Amino acid sequence: MKHLKRTLLASALMLPLAMPAAMAETPADVLVVAQNIDDIVAIDPAQAYEFTSGELVSNLYDRLVQYDAVDTTTLAPGLAAEWTADAEAKTITFTLRDGATFASGNPVTAADVIYSFSRVVKLNLTPAFILTQLGWTADNIGDMVTGEGNTVTVKYDGDFSPAFVLNVLAARPASIVDSALVQENEVDGDMGNAWLNANAAGSGPFTLQRYTAGQMVRMQSNPTYFNGAPAIDSVIIRHVAESATQQLLLEQGDVDLARNLTPDQVASLDSEGLKVETYPQAAVHFLSFNQKTDSLTDPSVWEAARYLVDYKGMTDSIIKGQMEVHQAFWPKGFPGSYDETPFSYDPEKAKQILEEAGIETPITVTLDVINAAPFTDMAQSLQASFADAGINFEILPGTGSQVITKYRERSHEAMLLYWGPDFMDPHSNAKAFAYNSDNSDDNYAATTTWRNAWAVPTEMNEKTMAALSESDADTRLEMYRELQQEVQAESPIVIMFQATYQVAMDADVSGYVNGATSDFVYYRLVEKD
Repeated sequence: MKHLKRTLLASALMLPLAMPAAMAETPADVLVVAQNIDDIVAIDPAQAYEFTSGELVSNLYDRLVQYDAVDTTTLAPGLAAEWTADAEAKTITFTLRDGATFASGNPVTAADVIYSFSRVVKLNLTPAFILTQLGWTADNIGDMVTGEGNTVTVKYDGDFSPAFVLNVLAARPASIVDSALVQENEVDGDMGNAWLNANAAGSGPFTLQRYTAGQMVRMQSNPTYFNGAPAIDSVIIRHVAESATQQLLLEQGDVDLARNLTPDQVASLDSEGLKVETYPQAAVHFLSFNQKTDSLTDPSVWEAARYLVDYKGMTDSIIKGQMEVHQAFWPKGFPGSYDETPFSYDPEKAKQILEEAGIETPITVTLDVINAAPFTDMAQSLQASFADAGINFEILPGTGSQVITKYRERSHEAMLLYWGPDFMDPHSNAKAFAYNSDNSDDNYAATTTWRNAWAVPTEMNEKTMAALSESDADTRLEMYRELQQEVQAESPIVIMFQATYQVAMDADVSGYVNGATSDFVYYRLVEKD
């Protein structure tokens, strides 16, 4: 039962809600969400690159193939009912779903798919790189994506597994737009970009009824959605920047979900009629050692470090509710993950490893860390636990940009940081954690391996590229699991945790789905009892 007490807070906030101010509960057919949405720069799928904009795109649009609300771990048919891959010819042929329509009522056709992919490549905005890695350019896209009737043929240029290509086509910029509607709203050759940053032209489970930047989003159920109309009639996302205000609104019954509460606020919730759900996220958190620092190059130091992290101590206290123990580079909850956690805090074993290897201690190492919670707390925990084996960290806090700049320059010694994939294919992280074919200073690479100056063994490099091109899907996933075991066992990068995300909600809400990335936030299964 929601609290019936009310204050004047809601009216003082002057947030736009289409509901009476005196209502004690949110309407039964409307889900009201309190969330900080000021990160949104664009909602056009060809430009959207922020967390919140990704959530909107996933609820307003479909892709040929997609990770759906019913099971965010399995690649499922979207606007394509089926597909066949020819690895040798480097093509995938999709058969479009019968009867699928856009919210406008226009049928989804092969021409819409061709236009959507071509539009992303030609606009060449921030997320375009996800599609152009398939060898697509503004000059060749007309040959690489073709269609006739209800069939679309996608060609790619690169030694890629079809499974990799499918995961690329399940990413945000591969969303299919209503080409007729978008072209009607084109201005000065912008391919409808300005219009799509205030409107939507998708076939997804919801339509965009209203979007006011920095204030609110209202999505309406799409009754013609091919997977069935959502259970809830509409979703209102209110921009509430302060987490304390989100908590108050939730406890008063003014909203159904609070998306940005801190762990302390979650712990202090008035639990009557409320619940908290925890969702694993794709980001993995790690400690890494720069191989330009002589005292950190011995593999015995890397091995000992794995036993000097107080995994349980941190997850039971300073990062409780924010992270869980995970010791492999691909996040749990996605095909190809390796979820074994063989390492635990054992300083005596760590000291034995260092002693048997002839490593002289103490070793003094600077540790760069973002100057914000929980990272500084984590750094202090590492400082205390590593000291037990004679490895002394000098903590160097800095802003996010300062820390990242040092990392990119390879001028750090040890680094506490995190990493998330650009799209949900294991290669996205394998390239970051298990591949570095040119370790020279002038060969900058946006990977953890190059940034830590780790010259990855040739055999591991070869395995990473072999997994990328492996055509058998099951074999490919097993190859990535084996790679993760190797990196887990012997690498200067100690993967410790996987991020988790807590959402507080009214107890009568069910069916909310929050997958491992912002692209996997779904409202179509939500019900309110």
